[in-house]
Amino acid sequence: MIDNNTHLQFLFNIGENKPNSLDDSNTLCPFCDSSTLTDILDREGSIILLKNKYPTLDNTLQTVIVETDDCNADMSTYSQHHMRSLIHFGMKHWLAMGSSGEFKSVVFYKNHGPYSGGTIKHPHMQIVGLKDIDYKIHLRDDLFLGTTIHEQDGCLINLSSKPRVGFNEFNIILEDINQIDLMADNIQITVHYILRRFSAKCSSFNLFFYEWKGNYICKAVPRFITSPLFVGYSIPQVSNTMDKIVEDMQQYYFNNK
Repeated sequence: MIDNNTHLQFLFNIGENKPNSLDDSNTLCPFCDSSTLTDILDREGSIILLKNKYPTLDNTLQTVIVETDDCNADMSTYSQHHMRSLIHFGMKHWLAMGSSGEFKSVVFYKNHGPYSGGTIKHPHMQIVGLKDIDYKIHLRDDLFLGTTIHEQDGCLINLSSKPRVGFNEFNIILEDINQIDLMADNIQITVHYILRRFSAKCSSFNLFFYEWKGNYICKAVPRFITSPLFVGYSIPQVSNTMDKIVEDMQQYYFNNK
């Protein structure tokens, strides 16, 4: 018997029909031609919020944010204006859905790359209203603690000292909701580092957004094949290169700021 308060039921009869442009380059991208999109909820230029055409999670409302009309772009290549507009747009709808009273909690996240758990190459994010599950029951303060990389006007980037899954995780922590532009800038810097400068040559990442004790947090997680120690025993690992990563980011991105 499924416990709806702890586990989501995945609807395989819907999932097996989803397009997969990450594994099959011949798959027609569902987001490239915006004129064919249906159930659009909001739009700001090339940024579009719509209901997920393939709602594979039971007892949820699944929505998708199409980030741009450029299928080959990624967050590290956006203009500063577009990146800021995207994060403002996403957070606005995430917080509005959370305050609607219709859901136990609402998750806001992004998949990018073959190891991220996604199936569509085109840049997109997801906002999912969970009717039975409260994601915050799995949170602890120490998941967001770490070595400070940069801090400015109530927005901080750190490298997690107690990562949720393992190795290197970055936390972008915003204290003041009026400083979303700073959060967007720091998310873009972190994504650029993961995709362009990370010594492990990473091609995949996830972003996870949290509202936690008055702060708004984005956890950026470089993704590789998940460690069996975590899969089997929930034992995360911490990299011994943390100091080098912190120093590299500080020198490359913040030396003149």
